[in-house]
Amino acid sequence: MKSNFIILCLLGLASALNAQDPRERHYYYEILDPKHEPKPLVEGFAGERVTEKLNRGLTVVPAREGKGAYLSWRLLASDAPTTAFHVYRETDGKVRRLTKKPITQTCDFTDVTPAEKASYWVEALVKGKKPVVSEKQEVVLSGLKPYTSIPLKDNVKAGKIALADLNGDGIYDYIIRTPETNVDPGMPGDTTGKTYKISAYLSDGTYLWTYDMGPGIEPGIWYSPFIVYDFNGDGKAEVAIKAAADDYIKNEKGRVCGGSEYLSVLDGMTGKEIDRVDWPERNDRYGNLIRQNRNQMGVAYLDGKTPYILAARGTYKLMVVDAWMLKDGKLQRAWRWDGDEENPIVRSMGAHSMVTADVDGDGRDEIMLGSCMLDDNGTLLWSSGLGHSDKAYLCKLRPDMEGMQVFMVSEPKKEDGRGVSVVDAATGKLVWKIGQTTYHVGDGMVADFDPSHPGLECFASEDRKGGSTDKYLLTADGKKINATNEEVPGCRNWIWWDADLLRETFKGDDNRWGASSSSGGRKQNIWKWKGEVLTGGIEGDILLIADMEGDWREELITALPGELRIYHTNIPARDRRVTLMQDPLYRSYVAHRSMGYPQAPVPSFYLGEWK
Repeated sequence: MKSNFIILCLLGLASALNAQDPRERHYYYEILDPKHEPKPLVEGFAGERVTEKLNRGLTVVPAREGKGAYLSWRLLASDAPTTAFHVYRETDGKVRRLTKKPITQTCDFTDVTPAEKASYWVEALVKGKKPVVSEKQEVVLSGLKPYTSIPLKDNVKAGKIALADLNGDGIYDYIIRTPETNVDPGMPGDTTGKTYKISAYLSDGTYLWTYDMGPGIEPGIWYSPFIVYDFNGDGKAEVAIKAAADDYIKNEKGRVCGGSEYLSVLDGMTGKEIDRVDWPERNDRYGNLIRQNRNQMGVAYLDGKTPYILAARGTYKLMVVDAWMLKDGKLQRAWRWDGDEENPIVRSMGAHSMVTADVDGDGRDEIMLGSCMLDDNGTLLWSSGLGHSDKAYLCKLRPDMEGMQVFMVSEPKKEDGRGVSVVDAATGKLVWKIGQTTYHVGDGMVADFDPSHPGLECFASEDRKGGSTDKYLLTADGKKINATNEEVPGCRNWIWWDADLLRETFKGDDNRWGASSSSGGRKQNIWKWKGEVLTGGIEGDILLIADMEGDWREELITALPGELRIYHTNIPARDRRVTLMQDPLYRSYVAHRSMGYPQAPVPSFYLGEWK
């Protein structure tokens, strides 16, 4: 009876923590478990929020059907609501204004009578203020392509990419990891001597530097996270990586099983190390070597103003996160979160990526690790108790729902109907569940692609490893949509490409869903679900989807041997909105795409058709 009483007490404690009421968290940490003293709020160096200083992001590509040149540019958060634009072109030293009236409804323009060589720019107009002129774009009409090409040294092919402004000119630059191959912790080790390398290129293709991660970092996603951001607030981005010293130890299978590991921060323009600190150490609390070698990295505004670097280890058992501030050239630790493996509420709750945003309205970022959410001060905000989620999406499912939500798919078999579910982002409380047994749900996504249902559609697919190949398609309210497996689209890559608010996806020329394509192989098409092909002939492996320039629609970055390609839409816009990269959640998704498994970014606000 005594043992039963202890079990009931433990379950009661777990239930109290999982209930997500802030008073209950206070009760657990301060009264029932006083050893877990509340951590103080983080206070960083920034007096105001560190933000990217973006330029107008003007792009020029061939217009549809070859009828002229199509221009597109950013609307910025700093623009007044009444901001209008004039478009100018300079040819042979003669300047001509192409717009009779200022453009107020969109951020695009088609020059139907372009010259062979010209310079374009736009002028932002606000009544009573001096016009602000954008950067210029030099164009040779016969050389225009639907994409921008960035040549890469030594014919390498990128496997991961980060976007950040390295030189402070307001334009995103490219930081890539090569080669494109991957060794997973569950795969045989690489014995060829291959090492991963990080290289930096400016927006115009200027090569800056290469950093060899060395043999102490195995050439796989989970050994080599990196993230690029302006961590010290100087207007130029730094590169944070997981690094290793020369004292690495390899076992008989060629796996690194010991040695010094670091969080290292590199200068974005030179690649030289600014500072390094210890990475969360290996130990048996994570499980075997396969489980120990799960590393991630992130960035979060823990005080609402200062971007902190997150170094994380563990997914399937123990999880540990360190938060660091880069100040005056030194890394200073704000806190460590240790998800005690004996606590079933937080054990094994990791996903294959992370994302950060303010989910509870206090102005400070929380950290979503998968099935659990960390508060800004390095304590557990909530845990769903659902175990490892292969995909978890922090999002806004419907505009009429309070706050944000988390759509998650769970890898463990679930007989309670929660293998595909939605919880409240601030509390972790269940919003809805699929209501049937799931076996090993390995992928998921949220996107509004069907206007007949209000809100974002939620879709997921079982992994064959669980014995099922079922796919699920549900409304934002959790109601099942009648669709065959073939009709449920792929989860990996989605893009806002045409003029409406529905999101598009990709299919190959062979009509198969495409997570990526490859040079010399099948090409991909941007495709309207159950509709037409919008743009075809896309080449290369998909690295990133982001609103990196032009108006609010997204660009597509692909990798080919010796080249990056940035594809731009040329479909005339219907409306305008502030660049998605200035939405904190969307920017966080893009920042975290350089590590872990890829997830298409979504903003903190509802973006879809709503009738």
